[in-house]
Amino acid sequence: MSTNTNNNGLPNIDDLQLLANELFKTLPNEFPKEISLSPDRTEHPRATKIAETFLQSGNLNSGAENPISSQNVASPPIASPAFSGFGASPSVANYGSGASALYPNAGAGFNPQSGVTSSGVQEDNNLNLNNPHTGFQDINLKNGGSPQLNEESFFSQLLLNNEYLPFQSENSSFETELKLALSFVDTHFTKRVDFPLNGNEANSYYFLDQNPFAFDQKNANLAVGKTFEPQGFSHLTSAPFDANLIKKDFPILRETVNGKPLVWFDNAATTQKPQSVIDRIAYFYEHENSNIHRAAHELAARASDAYEAAREKVKTFLNASSVNEIVFVRGATEGINLVACTWGDQNLNSGDEIIVSNLEHHANIVPWKRLADKKGLKLRVIPVDDDGQILLDEYAKLLNSKTRLVAFTQVSNALGTVTPAKQIVEMAHAAGAKVLIDGAQSVSHMKVDVQNLNPDFLVFSGHKLFGPTGIGALYGKEDLLNEMQPYQSGGNMIQDVTFEEIKYHKAPNRFEAGTGNIADAIGLGAAIDYVTKLGIENIGQYEHQLLEYATKLLKEIPGVRLIGTAANKASVLSFNLQGYSNDHVGQALNKEGVAVRTGHHCAQPILRRMGVETTVRPSLAFYNTTQDVDTFIQTLWELKKVRF
Repeated sequence: MSTNTNNNGLPNIDDLQLLANELFKTLPNEFPKEISLSPDRTEHPRATKIAETFLQSGNLNSGAENPISSQNVASPPIASPAFSGFGASPSVANYGSGASALYPNAGAGFNPQSGVTSSGVQEDNNLNLNNPHTGFQDINLKNGGSPQLNEESFFSQLLLNNEYLPFQSENSSFETELKLALSFVDTHFTKRVDFPLNGNEANSYYFLDQNPFAFDQKNANLAVGKTFEPQGFSHLTSAPFDANLIKKDFPILRETVNGKPLVWFDNAATTQKPQSVIDRIAYFYEHENSNIHRAAHELAARASDAYEAAREKVKTFLNASSVNEIVFVRGATEGINLVACTWGDQNLNSGDEIIVSNLEHHANIVPWKRLADKKGLKLRVIPVDDDGQILLDEYAKLLNSKTRLVAFTQVSNALGTVTPAKQIVEMAHAAGAKVLIDGAQSVSHMKVDVQNLNPDFLVFSGHKLFGPTGIGALYGKEDLLNEMQPYQSGGNMIQDVTFEEIKYHKAPNRFEAGTGNIADAIGLGAAIDYVTKLGIENIGQYEHQLLEYATKLLKEIPGVRLIGTAANKASVLSFNLQGYSNDHVGQALNKEGVAVRTGHHCAQPILRRMGVETTVRPSLAFYNTTQDVDTFIQTLWELKKVRF
């Protein structure tokens, strides 16, 4: 883009303002997005903000004179790093050859001991210059990455000489500096993330060429000399991955809360999303957005292919026999309601019995209780012991000729108990009953193989598998699905409609009436790609070791009562702290940036069985670290010091 000149041969002020704003829209959100070049302005907000940032980061010489809004400002001392293990010096040398603080990915210094890039977190402005909030690869930069700088370039002059800041030099023209800055930017936005259109989307990983399996030393110590083979987890001989490195794939984990780095310990409620999932959804809306299965044009073909490719990924992820066994739903809750309102309403009659466990989420209790009340059914409950483990002997006593359905969770969302799923299924089938497994809490922690487990139905939610909200899947055996009446009626689920007769499609289409959640189904496919690339067995083993680490430290705190102490657990630590309400504990943790769930967790029956109404529930995922656990534990110890 070139600028016009006015009658005096000077650049047109409107054109210059437009150029500058096009540049700033592509740069980090921490800085002002628009400027005004009106003659009555005496300072430049963009340049002032950049100058303040460099001064606060220590990248300008302490006490050096710098023309910032006609003030001389001395560089303040660096704040103590807020991230444990992220305390390396933030000096210019750490950026490596040809790197800039504004574009930190180029030549970033790497700490081989911790496996993470060095950084210094500023607590006052919440900006980490070596890994800022928008520090993932900027697709609008030329060549799809950070620019290579030289001694003649604008930002190199800024970093190496510390002589001037953008638009503040007395000896250089505004237009010349602006053109130098713009030379780094793809102003026509020609570089975009490229997703293949054949349904085999590429796996995008934002730790670039660094090895995610280069486990940091502290976490590596968890695995030395230990073998963990609890039910649902496969023992691995290879080293686990580096969670500090993988954390970089999740943009929201660069957020700060109350000036502290976010520690996301609410994974049982919802998991965070990797950049590859976010990008995939954006790409759909930019390049593929169309309704599916209904048109002959190009975008319809792209959208249909991507949607069905996602169904294939779910089928492979669960090891289902056919894509016809995978129905997209809003989540596990809708999947259970679909089965209750179709198979249940068609096949269950007064006097029949449904068995659920005491561990269930409300979503796997309420639909069956409503159906029981409607049709005169009996709801029976598998009890658990004081550790929160299923009592199989008592379960066997409940099974009889009237048992028509057993519905149970594979992993308790409130206690983390891993149930003996395969054995429960086999016992139910021996009694002639069908089985539904609630896999909402299991699919993100362990391999779930429906051909091995052999349930008749299984449900899970995408948002607990690092995918989008509002999408999930129901697995059902194909012959059963085809026997079931539609859950909802409308377009997309019919073969033929007359005023005399309606013919429905077979599964899965008969259960996907109307325009579905196309974009998020595709996003779910991208999440499955991500988890598959890391390896669900790797994830399971790492999380189990992290759970043991956290459990040991939590038990050492006086007054802590763990709720749910089953031998086989996934990554949940429900507890109460003597002398404090659960809300008080949650608020104290929030002040330190630690997000946990407090309440009954939509699982009141099991908490009441354990003698409590509510708990504090930290829940772990593979991007959590021992440093995160340490922050959590230290906060609890500080609470104890205040009260006792």
